[in-house]
Amino acid sequence: MFVLPDEHQPARLFAPTIRYFPRLTLSSRAAATVALGQPELNVTVAGVTESRAAEQVEYEQPAAPSFLFDLDGTLIDSVYQHVIAWRNALAKLDINLSVWRIHRRIGMSGGLFVSALLRETGRSLSAHDIELLQQDHAAEYLAQVDSVTALPGAPQLLATLTSFGVRWAIATSGRRVMAEQALRLLDLPADVPMVTRDMVQHAKPDPDLFLAAAALIGVDPRSAWVVGDSVWDLLAARRAGALGVGLLSGGYGREELERAGAYRVYNDPAELLLRADELGVRNLASTPDGTD
Repeated sequence: MFVLPDEHQPARLFAPTIRYFPRLTLSSRAAATVALGQPELNVTVAGVTESRAAEQVEYEQPAAPSFLFDLDGTLIDSVYQHVIAWRNALAKLDINLSVWRIHRRIGMSGGLFVSALLRETGRSLSAHDIELLQQDHAAEYLAQVDSVTALPGAPQLLATLTSFGVRWAIATSGRRVMAEQALRLLDLPADVPMVTRDMVQHAKPDPDLFLAAAALIGVDPRSAWVVGDSVWDLLAARRAGALGVGLLSGGYGREELERAGAYRVYNDPAELLLRADELGVRNLASTPDGTD
């Protein structure tokens, strides 16, 4: 144990130097009132309170958030209808695949989808046959389109974003003939900002769809949120420079979506709307005039 020297004993060279620093605290009033437009601070130093003006820092304001949505499995509950449509179309060519294998590829462009599945089976098809297969898939999907519904909260999410002036668009690997069927489910007009496979050179996991959708609504993709249900959506989002949000409504797991780059993962559009403040979009649970 170390003992400090008394007044009759010379201080040793190794005696510690004890310094006392006044505690700097914000008064409770200051802590409650520091906000934009209220730059006055009450600062208490060593028991003495004085008023100081907080300096405002000039900086470039960030761009307003915007959203680029996938369609199947993100806004409409159609993933498994697509799976069955692909299975039926492939079966006509005597290509029999388990449903789970097909599901793992949903979200890719049709061409890449078929190429990946054929690689797994060791089969080969000509470019013409692949095109016919995609057309057969579209017909099989449209035959069961009446069983497709909007995912919980999807129409409300899009309507709320619109009422608050938040820009958004849809970007889907599906062709327009199939995507247009979803508009009535979501209470959307025919001229909604939407980019389909027919409109770009490459589909997911290439970034073309999201880059085109961002250009369509006049936003920088780097300030946009891409919302999707598959790892292919999130890979395309990363390549476009956007932040990704995953939804569990397409059948992929939380860990898979997070590994693919999802910053946040929600169950469905309804939960995204409820927790949109986590994405920097505030007060969506209120009406545009600020009332609940």
